[in-house]
Amino acid sequence: MQMTGVWLPIITPFKDNKLDYPSYERLINHYTEKGISGFIPLGTTGESPVLSDYEFEEMIEKTMEYNKNRLPVYIGVGGNCTSQVIKKIRITEYYDIKGILSVCPYYNRPNQEGIYQHFKSIAEETPLNIVMYNIPYRTGVNMENETVHRLSEIKNIVGLKDCSGNIKQTTELLMNPPKDFSILTGEDILFFLTLTIGGQGGILSSAHLKTEKFVEVYNKIKENDLEAALQLWKPLYEFIPLLFKEPNPAPVKYCLEKLSLIDSDEVRLPLTPISAQLKKEINRVILK
Repeated sequence: MQMTGVWLPIITPFKDNKLDYPSYERLINHYTEKGISGFIPLGTTGESPVLSDYEFEEMIEKTMEYNKNRLPVYIGVGGNCTSQVIKKIRITEYYDIKGILSVCPYYNRPNQEGIYQHFKSIAEETPLNIVMYNIPYRTGVNMENETVHRLSEIKNIVGLKDCSGNIKQTTELLMNPPKDFSILTGEDILFFLTLTIGGQGGILSSAHLKTEKFVEVYNKIKENDLEAALQLWKPLYEFIPLLFKEPNPAPVKYCLEKLSLIDSDEVRLPLTPISAQLKKEINRVILK
């Protein structure tokens, strides 16, 4: 079954440098009713690099407990040591999840064959579905479309979160997509465009806000009502850049605290809370 629609890479709430589970349960219950297709905890938006191994597993446990099988869950599991990624995936297999979202190996910058062998090795070691995550401006290496096609031939590699940052590459992949393979944008600002040229959906940090509107854009496009979708999209298009003006997820967390969905907008170092100037802009444009 293909991944479609709006998937939420849900934040990890902190309070006094600890995981804030009452806020997390509030978030899960809130978004379950908003029409999203599923949750993806422990991604970049979930600040996974600053979580301990214990917190990583506890977050999975709490996600499943609070979700109560209402929506499918994919877990963010990535790294630049293939064997360590496989070990971490073993932990996720104890839970009733649909699959994992795994980023291209970062910093050590493998070539295309290295990227292929990395994901192939992971796929061979787990029965879980795998959605690959291509984000070269974070990892330092771009997964080319030819590599995506090669990897899509592996049965449990089922999709791609596309943050290539190259509209030509994205368009070429959507014009010639792998069969039975989900292409979801992770570039929030390209959600409308991706859907109109054949993408299956998006994994969108921005969808923490005005969630129903993102879902409605998706539904209208699938109904071929492009004009209605465009009118819904225009106000979303205007506020999305503000949520990435300073490092994600700090702007989103500020908004969620102001909306009383979480108790604190706390982030962990090396991230810091947003500036006073950005707060003013967000208050004027998004929280008005």
